[in-house]
Amino acid sequence: MAEFTGERVIPNQVDPDLFNEHLARYAFAARLAGKKRVLDAGCGTGYGSAALACQARDVLGIDISAEAVAYAREHFGAENIRFEQASCTAIPAAAQSFDVIAAFEIIEHLTDWREFLREARRVLAPGGLFLVSTPNKSYYAETRRREGPNPFHQHEFELEEFRRELLAIFPSVSLYFENHTEAILFEPEGAPAGVAAEFEQGRNTGPTAHFFLAVCGVEAVAGIPALIYVPRAGNVLREREHHIELLAGELATKNQWVADRDTRIVDLQDELRSEQAKARARIDQLEEENRHTLSVAKRVVQELEDKCDELARCVDLLHAAERKAEEKQQESDELRGRILASRWFKLGRKLNLGPVVDPRK
Repeated sequence: MAEFTGERVIPNQVDPDLFNEHLARYAFAARLAGKKRVLDAGCGTGYGSAALACQARDVLGIDISAEAVAYAREHFGAENIRFEQASCTAIPAAAQSFDVIAAFEIIEHLTDWREFLREARRVLAPGGLFLVSTPNKSYYAETRRREGPNPFHQHEFELEEFRRELLAIFPSVSLYFENHTEAILFEPEGAPAGVAAEFEQGRNTGPTAHFFLAVCGVEAVAGIPALIYVPRAGNVLREREHHIELLAGELATKNQWVADRDTRIVDLQDELRSEQAKARARIDQLEEENRHTLSVAKRVVQELEDKCDELARCVDLLHAAERKAEEKQQESDELRGRILASRWFKLGRKLNLGPVVDPRK
């Protein structure tokens, strides 16, 4: 099932005001489509093609999106409507194939929008009409100051640029301004469709209009009367009340989500504090173990240092004893030498008297 993303209007998935402003353009065009060959360029989900087909001989709706074309075929198929997946810059039709071309809210979505205008001129029959609409860049930027630029728009137009670019392709351009206006409707019971509506004359909002709609042709375009479009529901207040109820439900859901989130935040904060307390206790435990280990290590080091000092003293005593033994040995060697050299020792040896001394030692 197709879902509304903001790129294309899907019936029953957008608020009534948005849907009606799109459908009103097709009501404007349908007055000019009687028994004619019509192209709906950028047909989206096909609701506009269906509106045109009520008056036209046949309608071709094209869109670059396979999903949109599939939705259009499923929901708005009819004997005099064909839907094809195609680009507006490569229209699948021969030259001069259409008497009326509707291109509503598509030109701003195209990167090569000038090529689209040339394609529209190519397939437009002599005496045919090319109807193209686009949002007013200045007004649109103001309405989207919170959301930011529309990510699906490639190029938006102000009034004079729109007029200039259209005149570069089509010799005749008549501009209309589309605005939402408050109205009070009085209609008799059982009034036929298309009942006349009176409105204040001379209201030309120009550059401040919500949307621009141009009727272009190769030949001069005869005066096309203004239109006040009354939505089929016929009760704007009721539609808005329903929309307000929908928004209230969404707000309640959002508030519940916020409340749940706040509760979860509190729970997470409690968990965080608990984990922080555990971590602090563990740190304190490790620090205490550290201090104990350090104390033991210092004591062991001190004991080792004391033993080293004692060992050093023993080594010194050993060295002193070795030096004393060496001195005694030297004295003994010197005494032996004197004895052996003594004439009394030599005389005693001859007489075999006196102590026996080993001369080798």
